[in-house]
Amino acid sequence: MDSVFQIKSRVVTICHRDRWEVGTHICTNSPLSPSGGSCQPSGTLNCKGKSYPKYHCSPPVTSSTSATLTENDFSEGGDGGGPSECDDKYHSNSEHVVALSTGWYAGGSRCGQMVKITSTKTGRSVTAKVVDECDSMNGCDSEHADQPPCRNNIVDASSSVWDTLGLDIDVGEESITWSMA
Repeated sequence: MDSVFQIKSRVVTICHRDRWEVGTHICTNSPLSPSGGSCQPSGTLNCKGKSYPKYHCSPPVTSSTSATLTENDFSEGGDGGGPSECDDKYHSNSEHVVALSTGWYAGGSRCGQMVKITSTKTGRSVTAKVVDECDSMNGCDSEHADQPPCRNNIVDASSSVWDTLGLDIDVGEESITWSMA
């Protein structure tokens, strides 16, 4: 669980690192943070000649958290790589399932919980189960299907989530809001 404190007129969020690391990381609220977030990058990862920011944290979760929806194939052999972190299983694309950026995944504490996702384009909503992490620290290897690290504001969803929201999956990214259901 993340904690928010007021320190010398700056709000800081203590963001718990993913389960592979020990300790906590402080993410400051900053309008200059890339990806529309409230935390700063924790270094970079160079991949295929391009540099990507790495994040331990994500913007604070509210009753209407702004995020970017991306598509993931959670089935065996899909673009999600291995089985889901939460249950070590693959999931059908007909299931309403999502992976959350590392900070929102919160070391697995949201595994199995339901989130409500609302499209800012269509106004339609859907609930989906958290089954995986969209890793914001690592990538560009076989474990991550050779994909770069996720940004810190990603809800990576199955095609059925996209369909229910009435969105064109070929667009690749859409603006959404989400909250715990």
